[in-house]
Amino acid sequence: MKRFCLALDLKDDPALIAEYEQYHVSVWPEIAESIKSSGIQVLDIYRTGNRMFMIIEADDQFSFEKKGAMDAANPKVQEWETLMWKFQQALPWAKPGEKWILMKKIFELK
Repeated sequence: MKRFCLALDLKDDPALIAEYEQYHVSVWPEIAESIKSSGIQVLDIYRTGNRMFMIIEADDQFSFEKKGAMDAANPKVQEWETLMWKFQQALPWAKPGEKWILMKKIFELK
């Protein structure tokens, strides 16, 4: 099992944040299926203010490259991503077009 943590900001607008959260109350079934079929077994999103953190637990065959290729070939995922970009804003250090940024693990209590 692999674990990944990612970060992204929302536009700092309470109405947009509320609308974004409402979309995530009932994620489109095609989106949930695309996530599961990529090997992701757990995907949680947390928010504080306008900053979000995503925690993914995936099987050992999962890769972001494979997930990206699957998403690029799926029109419904592309529709969802375009819609979500209305609410999201890239982190200041993101590359052009980059959304969720993989976080570096800096500590583990053993």
